[in-house]
Amino acid sequence: MKVVVLRFPGTNCEFDTEYAFERLGHSVEIIWHTKETLPNDTELVVVPGGFSYGDYLRSGSIARFAPIMKAVEKYANDGGFVLGICNGFQILTEIGLLEGALKRNNNLHFISKKQTIRVENSDNQFLSHCKVGDILNIPIAHADGNYYIDDEGYKSLEDNNQILLRYCDESGERVVVNGSRTSIAGICNKNRNVFGLMPHPERAIEDILGSIDGVKMLEGFDN
Repeated sequence: MKVVVLRFPGTNCEFDTEYAFERLGHSVEIIWHTKETLPNDTELVVVPGGFSYGDYLRSGSIARFAPIMKAVEKYANDGGFVLGICNGFQILTEIGLLEGALKRNNNLHFISKKQTIRVENSDNQFLSHCKVGDILNIPIAHADGNYYIDDEGYKSLEDNNQILLRYCDESGERVVVNGSRTSIAGICNKNRNVFGLMPHPERAIEDILGSIDGVKMLEGFDN
């Protein structure tokens, strides 16, 4: 599979993401934000974590205007797979490929730790190797991970089974991590080809990192 990883000024997870997908046997190309096209053989676009443009204004609000994002938007609207991780999730909400918005954590502090999350829906390519109820140990590292959506939007997410992941304790019970509505950690669009999550699966692919649960997530795109 050909994976394209975007890179903006301030991105800091592009090489972790590249390493993770190469370890899974895929070809990876890192694309600079000023490019206007994606490679013709692209099979997955990943918008990685970091602090695009220093997270000035709102996280991801400047990156949404980068030339490459027009190509990503067209690619997604044509049915291509797009995965946004952490800052990438924020960018995808800013450009409108995913619903809702990411606000400052409810405690106003940067959070960096290992966190258990519960799979809420595996009827999609991304989590196709997981089962509903699976509890995964995936690192988080963000200051603006508080997912917000209004009541109408939330009902739509629920009705269309677009809520993919929620923060939980080791027994699977929801926990408040950053103030995210109903502890949401990840969602998809209605067409199930655009995915966003705040946790970092690319940081959980080897035992030495403390968890390999990220493998189960990222290898879902192999199908």
